[in-house]
Amino acid sequence: MFNNSLSNRLLITVSLLLVLFFGITIVVLDSVFRNSSEQAIRDRLDIQSLVLMAAAEEQFGNRLVPSSELLDTRYLGPNSGLYGQIWTTSGDVLWTSRSLLGAGLPFIGQVAPGKREFGQRVMSNGARVLTLSVGLSWEFIDGQSQDIVYSVAESMEQYYAQLREFRVRLFGGFAIMSLLLIVALAVLFRNVLKPLRRVEREIEAIEAGRLAELGSSYPRELVGVTENMNMLLRSERDRMTRYRNTLGNLAHSLKTPLAVIRNQLSAPELRDIAVVSQLHEQVGRMDDIVRYQLKRAAASAGMTLGTAPVLLREVVEPLKAAMQKVYFDRRMTCDLEVPAEIAFLADKGDLMEMIGNLLDNAFKYGHEQVKLSVAALHVPGSRREGVVITVEDDGPGISSDKRAHVLERGTRLDERASGQGIGLSVVRELAELYRGSVEISASALGGARITVRLLGA
Repeated sequence: MFNNSLSNRLLITVSLLLVLFFGITIVVLDSVFRNSSEQAIRDRLDIQSLVLMAAAEEQFGNRLVPSSELLDTRYLGPNSGLYGQIWTTSGDVLWTSRSLLGAGLPFIGQVAPGKREFGQRVMSNGARVLTLSVGLSWEFIDGQSQDIVYSVAESMEQYYAQLREFRVRLFGGFAIMSLLLIVALAVLFRNVLKPLRRVEREIEAIEAGRLAELGSSYPRELVGVTENMNMLLRSERDRMTRYRNTLGNLAHSLKTPLAVIRNQLSAPELRDIAVVSQLHEQVGRMDDIVRYQLKRAAASAGMTLGTAPVLLREVVEPLKAAMQKVYFDRRMTCDLEVPAEIAFLADKGDLMEMIGNLLDNAFKYGHEQVKLSVAALHVPGSRREGVVITVEDDGPGISSDKRAHVLERGTRLDERASGQGIGLSVVRELAELYRGSVEISASALGGARITVRLLGA
């Protein structure tokens, strides 16, 4: 899955951090640009207000009219973007720039002498302006003193246009930068994590039986992991070899003394029937134990690294042929439903041991028909599929109160049949080694139905 990939997790995490960092950077730069642009307009309005004060001249009737020669030419054109007005605090307008005619610009109402008031206003045509009104106490030539307000305003349309252009460039630049950084990080993570992908490939090769150990020339950070993994693989192989050899040697070493004791019990000198019967029973139990341990020694300890997937059909078909030869006189039919593509990661000897025991019981207790089917089993959270093996017969079947009992070692429901009663117990133990289970139920054929589920890794 996407979220299970280490490189994808790193890339997503770093990408989120980049988006967060660039987002904060964009907000800060946008705020700095807006503040600096607004401050530039304020500074220009300060200059225009001073120019307006300096250009103001007294006229008849205690009026103040600035000289047009000293004013910015934008005051003379309508809707030029620069506006001015001189008025008294009582509401009398002393002078209005031509650019303000028809603009419908409401300046600030009352400004005390010595005060400066900035504000944003909306003109009648919808345009936004930044205004500055400066209060001043003016003494005319005739000695009269009056509170005068000098107001100037500048359109903010150019400011908003510059702000939009700046934001487009800012977002576009950071978007391109983020994309380039994410691509660069993806390439970087791919190269940095390449040794981990190599470990994954080599482990898969070991599981498939193509390699015995992990390779060398790994980065220093992974040397300890790979070397310890190789030591574990070697020790596991050695342990399995010692275990199987020791168990096999022990079982074989017990077989000969048991055979001698059994032969001696048949000697004519032994006349006590009760004693001989007890000795035969004990020797039989010991022989069962030896045979059971020999079967365990022949099987592996479940799925280990280095085990290759086994096609179930390649296991089942030879076993079917062998059973039909062994039980030739019974004229049994055996139907197989085993898809050719189904494989399971296990030791082939384990599979042959399990399926062989199941088929042997089915042929032994069935009347005419045996059926074996294999199906794939989806295992949640696993990279591989499990397998379900089902063997059915048309024999007498197994009653529900005895189904758990027959899975125990040494149990046989029919004492007249040959065998040691350890076949199903071996099947159960091997199934448990593969995280599986054995279930006994009634078959549609009339006999027993034994279902083995193997989950694997």
